[in-house]
Amino acid sequence: MLRFLFVFSLFFVFKSDTIQELSWTENYKLTWEDFKGKPNQETDAVAITASGLTFSYSINKTPQKVHSFKTLVKAHFYPEHSWCKKEMVDDHILKHEQLHFDITELHARKFRKRITTLKPTLDLNEKLNDLHQEINKELAAFQDTYDKQTDNSINKEAQLNWQKEVAKQLKALEKFKSKS
Repeated sequence: MLRFLFVFSLFFVFKSDTIQELSWTENYKLTWEDFKGKPNQETDAVAITASGLTFSYSINKTPQKVHSFKTLVKAHFYPEHSWCKKEMVDDHILKHEQLHFDITELHARKFRKRITTLKPTLDLNEKLNDLHQEINKELAAFQDTYDKQTDNSINKEAQLNWQKEVAKQLKALEKFKSKS
């Protein structure tokens, strides 16, 4: 059975250069060569996708007023924390793992959309942090539901339905997609 791992990070000022990551882009699809972590032989899982959101922001303010703010939300895949048992994987399983990464991008888009509704108020810092926690919880629940409903890729009909639904949702939020 497949399982998934999420790496959720909040980077306010500096991001560590020691973590290798692939940013989600529309034109790049994962390959098994991207899964560089050491496989866990103690589990039935044949592949693990480590993906998550990074989030940073800056706020321009005085003690009485927030003048402006900027945010950066990215969907990442972490090769060193993702792994597969090469002798047990195939293209179907790779599509399942790719969809985990696509679901991460979907939630990056949802996050960016919600950020656009925020007003520059004195409690903006708290609102941004709360929104970040909320979207991470939603992402984890969505990923869990995906694995349950597809039986970790075993249910091919459900897998196909999920691929169509995620593609539809990504298209609906296209104006919030990750920039290359």
